Parts: sequence; structure tokens; C-alpha cells
Amino acid sequence: MKKLENRIDFVYLFDVQDGNPNGDPDAGNLPRVDAETGMGLVTDVCLKRKVRNYVEISQQGVKGNDILIKSKEISGQSVFINKEILKVYEELDVKLENEKGKEQGKVKAKAEDVPKGRAAMCEKFFDVRTFGAVLSTGANAGQVRGAIQMTFARSIDSIFLAEHALTVCAARDEDKSYESQVGIQGRKATVPYGLYMCHGFVSANLAEQTGFGEEDLQLFWEALKNMFDCDRSAARGLMAPQKLIVFKHDSKLGNAPANKLFDLVEVKKVCEGAPRSFKDYEVTIADNPYPGITIEEMI
Repeated sequence: MKKLENRIDFVYLFDVQDGNPNGDPDAGNLPRVDAETGMGLVTDVCLKRKVRNYVEISQQGVKGNDILIKSKEISGQSVFINKEILKVYEELDVKLENEKGKEQGKVKAKAEDVPKGRAAMCEKFFDVRTFGAVLSTGANAGQVRGAIQMTFARSIDSIFLAEHALTVCAARDEDKSYESQVGIQGRKATVPYGLYMCHGFVSANLAEQTGFGEEDLQLFWEALKNMFDCDRSAARGLMAPQKLIVFKHDSKLGNAPANKLFDLVEVKKVCEGAPRSFKDYEVTIADNPYPGITIEEMI
């Protein structure tokens, strides 16, 4: 695989219509929101989950593109990280030691073997070399800091949280009265419309450590373009990618601060009243004043 030789920063815009892009379990699964500003939030973990799911579906059986942090609803499997670490050491034929003071059967790699386990986990799993992972539990394969880091996505404007009553017309249990089991049985929260912006960073230096290469990067871009089509749900409404703007540096360390590059991208509301589609916004990129930077709109 071709090595990654350039630092890359990117801006990713996606939107939601009549859906909940990322429910907050601490708030009854309502859409996440910045309490002070009313801006909607989508966590980096949520976006990485969608990338993982897309890669798992699209790369089934492709060596080196397995996913460690699997979603059971996508894979149909119950995956245990410690077991996967143990499998890798078995494939490497590395002898593990019984942990002192632990119950029999608990084994751990010697300190000198941990780098081998770490490298093997990176080679086997796309998400480990891309996003990193804590592999220091169980047999211990160390910790991996991934080549790609992403921020929370934040909506361009404040969002409105709409709540809808849900009714049921079919009874389930014959031991209970029909009337007690039908009618209003729950509520659903949605965002009528929200345009969200996420920032991302690709480190060529960390990529060299994890083995993340150009082919992996192209697969990541592919995931950002297509992952919402593999993640349809009545709860999430209509979600779609709208812009992917990539800033490619001609060096590993970079040629300009990421925040200055992100400032070149302006997203402005152009409608009267509340926006209800991507057409209600205008996205512009200012002239690039920084040498050694290439800007590409991939969406």
C-alpha cells in the first residue's frame, strides 16, 4: 500500500430533514444540542460508527479491511475486543504468560511482544489504523492513536426540536384489555432541518505508525460520500452528505494552520426565516493565500 506523504485537513457538511441525527441517552434520546446556543450536535463517535458500518458492508472478505468495533445490528455478531486480541497473538504464534494474581486462564503478552500485537491489529483492522483503539486490556496489544481524527459536528444555525406523539392501533397481549393497549403510546423527537459541519484531520506521521495508506484514505472518502445510504432508519429521517472540502498540504507537517484553512470556508443562510433544505444555504471558499496547499471539493 502506498504511504501517505501529506497532511490533510477537511470540512464535511451533511444535513438532516425530519429526523434525529444523534440522540442523547442522557436526555431521553432527544437530538443533541448545545444548551447555551441551541446549535445541534453530532458526536465524532456517531460519525465514526457510520464509517465503520459502511466499510464493514462494502469490504466484506477483503483482507486488512475487517472492523474491530463492530455493530451487532450490522454484523449480526457479538464481538469481544479481548478475544480478537487473543486471536491475533495466536495467529502470530506468540507465547502468552499467565497474569500473576489473576484467575487461571487469564494470559497477557510480554512487554517485548506488545508492539508485534499492535502492528498486527493495525494490519488486520481498518478502524484500528484509521481511528485508533485502546487494546491494552486482555492479552494487551497496547494503544493505537489513529491517523484520522474528527470533531463533533455542529449545526450552522440553531435547531428546533419537534416532538410528535405516536399512536398504536394493534394490541399485543390478550390478557390485557384492547383499549389499554392502543392509542398514544410514545413520542418521537426530530429536527425539521439542520445543516451540520464537521472538521477532520489526517496525520501522515500517525499514518506511518499505524500503516494507514493512500488506499485507506480513498476508502474513507468513499465512506463519507455513501455512509448515510447504508444507515437508513425511520428515526434518522433524511440524512445526506452535502460538501466535502479537502485541504491537502505538500508536506507531512503541513503548510498552514488548520483553523486558518477552515476559515476560508463560509456557509451562509440565504433564505428568509427558518431553513428547510440545503438550497437555503450558500457555501463559498475564499481564495487560498497559503502556498503549498491544494483545495479540492470532493462533494
